[in-house]
Amino acid sequence: MRAVTRFNPLLVWVLVPSLFLDPVLPAGKSATAKRTATETRKARKTPAKILPPKPATSSARSLSRNRAASAPAFSPRPVLSVEEALEIARQTPLENVAALVPFFEQLYRHQNGSGDHRLHILHYGDSHTAADEWTGFLRALFQNRFGDGGAGWTHAGKPWSSFRRLDVSSDATPGWRAEGLLGRPSDGWNGLAGVSITTQKPGESVLLEASCDWLEVFYLRQPGGGSLNFYDNGVLVDRIDTQGERGAGFYRYAPVPGPHHFRLETVDAAPVRLFGWAAEQGHGVTYEMLGINGAQASIVFQWEEPLLAEHIARRNPALLVFAYGTNEASNFDWNRENYRHMFASLIQRFRRMAPTASILVIGPPDRSVRWRGGWRTFDAVDRIVEAQREAALGTGCAFWDLRAKMGGKGSMPRWVSAGLAQRDYVHFTAAGYRLIGGAIFEDLMNHYATFVKVRSQWMGQDFDKRNGQKSDNP
Repeated sequence: MRAVTRFNPLLVWVLVPSLFLDPVLPAGKSATAKRTATETRKARKTPAKILPPKPATSSARSLSRNRAASAPAFSPRPVLSVEEALEIARQTPLENVAALVPFFEQLYRHQNGSGDHRLHILHYGDSHTAADEWTGFLRALFQNRFGDGGAGWTHAGKPWSSFRRLDVSSDATPGWRAEGLLGRPSDGWNGLAGVSITTQKPGESVLLEASCDWLEVFYLRQPGGGSLNFYDNGVLVDRIDTQGERGAGFYRYAPVPGPHHFRLETVDAAPVRLFGWAAEQGHGVTYEMLGINGAQASIVFQWEEPLLAEHIARRNPALLVFAYGTNEASNFDWNRENYRHMFASLIQRFRRMAPTASILVIGPPDRSVRWRGGWRTFDAVDRIVEAQREAALGTGCAFWDLRAKMGGKGSMPRWVSAGLAQRDYVHFTAAGYRLIGGAIFEDLMNHYATFVKVRSQWMGQDFDKRNGQKSDNP
């Protein structure tokens, strides 16, 4: 009988589930913690940038006041230290770690030279994600350990005024209109990130500065679509025709490896819609930020599913991350039951589009609201946390409870006092976001180390050799 060489990642979970139920705590402070502590000390010397609170309807404000009134006032507590914040995060387990086994297997094969050339992680969310602080830090941590695969997918142009990616430079001329942002009507044809830019004017440009050895432009193919001139470092390379049956369009280009200044310029007075570009290099990981300011998870159901599915398939993610909930807490149309149903439906939609990807749900952070000249804990976060947990665990996803990792309900004031959160008591400072990103990465890598150890024990020392992998298991 021939030996079975195909590895089933779920076999590890079936055989040894106990190894994935409890977090692996490090013996001492990690390098990430030390770096984050240094960054936080620097950040405290500079006043935090205050983001304006999001507007609310009169009914939402009334309900917020009523719920806040029933909450206990904050009791004085010592200022939170970075070290204490990290230790609290370590003591709160990542739930249903077994759901990440397929991701760990892809990560292992990638690291040992037998997986895909590049491994993609897609992170969806609201303004916490769109800031590209914790996503940017996670990107740097993954790429430092597993190889720099480049920027990966990023939005075309600058779809909103504060848009940024920390690893690339992106811009556009004023004649583009963003589609898919909150408060603007849209036809739903907005692609991978739910946001696109459109124009019908000639001479409008989008720019991207990135290092890569491979580039792909994501655009809408449509009847009567206009043409684009494509430039690399100021040299005209090609003309892209977007005319055709309505659907996803892709343009691929292999530049000389290294830094590039790319430009797309409309040629004629005809409609053009751009979604973004994927800039990749070498053998490594990409961590792709797909956040929208003010977004709720239900926004995904406004996106044209066949187009989204084609874009998701194009990126072929190993891990999908969903980080919503802050804005839903202010929307009292959501109760625990209907939000759980909606969130489970969202997960199932992405499972159809990316059946091999693991899914990690990151719950919303703690939050406070103004009350009679002070601040009180926003109780409405409770129902969102529990609904997300139930939806995630019920659909086979991992769940990372950010509020619990912060120290639990009522912890936001301590983060503000420590300079880790802003004084809107909703968003974090750069140091706070990086601390969260570092805690997520540390958690994932602790469990990944357990996975590698268990994999080696159950599959045998020569399994990787039989399958052409360079095993470096402990």
